[in-house]
Amino acid sequence: MASIGLWNIARERPDHVAVVDPDGRRLTYGELADAADRYGRGLQAIGLRPGDCVVVMLPNGFDLTSVYFGAFQTGLYVVMVNWHLVGAEVAYLIEDSGARAFVAHERFAEVAAEAAARAGLPAGARFAVGDVPGFTPLHRLGEGESGRPDVRTAGSPMLYTSGTTGRPKGVRRALTGADPDEVPPAALWFFGIFDLRPFDDHVHLCGSPMYHTAVLNFVANSVQLGHTAVLMDRWRPEEMLALIERHRVTHTHMVPTQFHRLLELPEETRKSYDVSSLRMVIHGAAPCPQEVKRRMLDWWGPVVTEYYAATEGGGTAISATEWLAKPGSVGRPWPGSVVRVLDEDGNELPPGEPGLVYMRMGKSTFSYHKDEAKTRAARVGELFTLGDIGHLDEDGYLFLRDRKNDMIISGGVNVYPAEIENELACHPKVADVAVFGVPHADWGEEIKAVVQPAPGTSPGPALTEELLAFAAGRLAKFKIPRSIDYLDQLPRDPNGKLYKRKLRDPYWAGRERAI
Repeated sequence: MASIGLWNIARERPDHVAVVDPDGRRLTYGELADAADRYGRGLQAIGLRPGDCVVVMLPNGFDLTSVYFGAFQTGLYVVMVNWHLVGAEVAYLIEDSGARAFVAHERFAEVAAEAAARAGLPAGARFAVGDVPGFTPLHRLGEGESGRPDVRTAGSPMLYTSGTTGRPKGVRRALTGADPDEVPPAALWFFGIFDLRPFDDHVHLCGSPMYHTAVLNFVANSVQLGHTAVLMDRWRPEEMLALIERHRVTHTHMVPTQFHRLLELPEETRKSYDVSSLRMVIHGAAPCPQEVKRRMLDWWGPVVTEYYAATEGGGTAISATEWLAKPGSVGRPWPGSVVRVLDEDGNELPPGEPGLVYMRMGKSTFSYHKDEAKTRAARVGELFTLGDIGHLDEDGYLFLRDRKNDMIISGGVNVYPAEIENELACHPKVADVAVFGVPHADWGEEIKAVVQPAPGTSPGPALTEELLAFAAGRLAKFKIPRSIDYLDQLPRDPNGKLYKRKLRDPYWAGRERAI
């Protein structure tokens, strides 16, 4: 039986294709392992040791994949940067994570240079694909030496999620000390949920940015299990269909917005591509309208599987057949995962009764980096919650009733209103502000701000233009409100708590706000 794991496959089947780059280049396992070894040696040569952190701001491609595996095999935490962020936001990630190295792409040169300068990162710790002023070319990292890094131990992604103050907080897991040549049992187990086995002529298509947790995991696990990973730089619906046909793609990970865009293609276009190679299309990250899902099932057949999960660990899954019997459900717990619905006092609720959804993944633990208050607030015993409201039915299937009070999911991307509110509140013409999601036909939700102008300030288009320009200098483009409305007074109780639902509900009148 063929061995699994990047370096084992590289030794036994060096010419097997590991990655198809967005430009069409086919890179082998031998080439990927060599690049990962070179970068691992280089990171150790500049002083990084197991438990240190590297921040990566690269588009999907061979460079990102090889840097990730290079850092992974040397026991580093890897922070993948959303490349829509602005310089101040990237600098925060560098500083908060304690990163000792930063790898960026020339496409993001201006932001990368600003972030490195703001964070005070030494010149010798900055590396770039292409030309970024003050950065060393990435190809020079680890060059001139051969062999594997001196110290090899499994590292880990360090993903950032919302903090109690609205600033992102890293989910940091203890390193296992495992041999990076050994595929983590969790990878085999997780892919087993979706009946994805090692090799088996599998080809994975990655159409979303690898800075997303699930997207990175699907690519990394696919490579570890001998699946060729076909990478897209920017997702386009017809291009996806063409890649599925050309490479005989067997599995992919998607978000509902992509389903919506595919279904917008003319019927003759959709029918002109052969997608019969697909065995498993896995979707999550955002609620999927039932009509959209039924249309995808009619087109692609019973290969569409949904899951509900958290960066922190644990989740549910539901096959196409199950979903047709339980429409609207996000499934039953994964093997080894616990899902409970509790009331506000931590008591378990009976089937059909809505409450807070709590989860646990085996004995896995985590903490929010530098935010113990958030860590404690999310827990009841060994269980944790994201704040989602739902219920379990008599058969143990989870149905989500409402999402956490504030978080916006737009096009499958989590947007945290507190961060946006904190920035807009800094403007002198803003007395109070609330940010929330409102319906959007394509993205599911778009960002709405409601502002209480400061005394003496007149609301209107001029103020809106001023506030949006102010936000553009402090926030990534995808976090900027798409519209601003005004009220003389925002609804707050005597203790200052904002009744955000009173503001949000009128925009959703006559519309179902799934989770």
